[in-house]
Amino acid sequence: MADVVAPDTASSEAVAEHEIASPIKLAHVVFRTSRLREMLEWYRVALNAKPAFESDTIAFLAYDDEHHRVAFIQVPSLAEQPAGQAGLHHVAFTYDSLDTLLKNHDRLRAHGIEPIWPVNHGPTTSLYYADPDGNQLEFQIDNYDTVEEAGEFFFTEAFRTNPIGVDIDPNELKQRFQAGEEEANLKRRPPSGPRGVETIPIR
Repeated sequence: MADVVAPDTASSEAVAEHEIASPIKLAHVVFRTSRLREMLEWYRVALNAKPAFESDTIAFLAYDDEHHRVAFIQVPSLAEQPAGQAGLHHVAFTYDSLDTLLKNHDRLRAHGIEPIWPVNHGPTTSLYYADPDGNQLEFQIDNYDTVEEAGEFFFTEAFRTNPIGVDIDPNELKQRFQAGEEEANLKRRPPSGPRGVETIPIR
């Protein structure tokens, strides 16, 4: 019978002490802008957020238990964002249900805010928007009940062939939802052929 080796607890503790700690959450996002009032109003509507602080040069918005989630710094005479440069692609916000996402789509449209890319990625159903400065935001819902199920999709043939997603029509999705089609079916990504990053229709 082989000898049983006790775990080296001292060594394990030493490794743990020297590991980099992961953050406990993403706290907030801050934007530079020369359109402070316009940006503040857009995000107030889009996120149903409340001002936590406002001045002529800086503003904070909150929509949950964090003291602020989005902030803006007014910097005069900033240039418009050019395409084709490295940088942040988008910031994503998760909603609790398909019903909420679709109702928000209608409410935002009433304010003149339309998605620039509606897509089913597989793990999520997502509506992408652009703010007044051209920053891109993803409003999404999870298509699977657990993180494990969503993670499994990354190892499917469907994702290998098309890691980008299948474009959707939120108005058609709403009609099917209101007609009583099962939500799980509505969130299931339709079959597709190959698709690469060059087909992403946002910058």
